This record gives sequence, C-alpha cells and structure tokens, in this order.
Amino acid sequence: MDAQRIAVDAVVALTDCDRDVVTAFIRRLYLAGVKDPKRLTFKGLQAMARA
Repeated sequence: MDAQRIAVDAVVALTDCDRDVVTAFIRRLYLAGVKDPKRLTFKGLQAMARA
C-alpha cells in the first residue's frame, strides 16, 4: 500500500490532477503487478500527461 500512496501523492503534487482519478489509475497498475513506487509514479505521470 505504501507504493500506491507514494505514487498517488507524487503524481497529484506534480500535476494537480484529481486525486480520485490518479488513485484509480495507480490501483489498476498495482493490481496488474507493478509494485515499484518509482515505476507507478512514472507511469502515472505519463497517463496524466496524455489526459
């Protein structure tokens, strides 16, 4: 859970996106097997930049 929290906090702080949207995206990645906070943050930033 810490990996998810760290990633969500970082993406929200850097992009000012909606926390619920970021949380849902990060949770899907985490459940798909991505457990590294850096990778979660990077992929979250990529996704929010496209949105």
